[in-house]
Amino acid sequence: MLLSNLEVIPGRRIRQHLGMVQGSTVRAKHFGRDLFASLKNVVGGELKAYTELMQEARQQATDRMVEQAEAIGANAILNIRYTTASITAGAAEILAYGTAVVLE
Repeated sequence: MLLSNLEVIPGRRIRQHLGMVQGSTVRAKHFGRDLFASLKNVVGGELKAYTELMQEARQQATDRMVEQAEAIGANAILNIRYTTASITAGAAEILAYGTAVVLE
């Protein structure tokens, strides 16, 4: 599966447009990580536990988007975007979406 944030792939022709595909996940903060992050706010610096949490969430959302594209026969997803939204205090949704296509 070819993944790209471009609208077209140079040198490749879109044979079929299959529509939008998406994948999402909702993640909550771990109490221990949250406590450590609060302490880290005092001294500053990267909150590595949150960086890892968000990276894992983006990967899971991407994997789910790819599964949806494969199920409809796509061999590429173009114009991929990511967005996040707060669901409740301490929980956020990561959404990956793009256009499923068949490239020649």
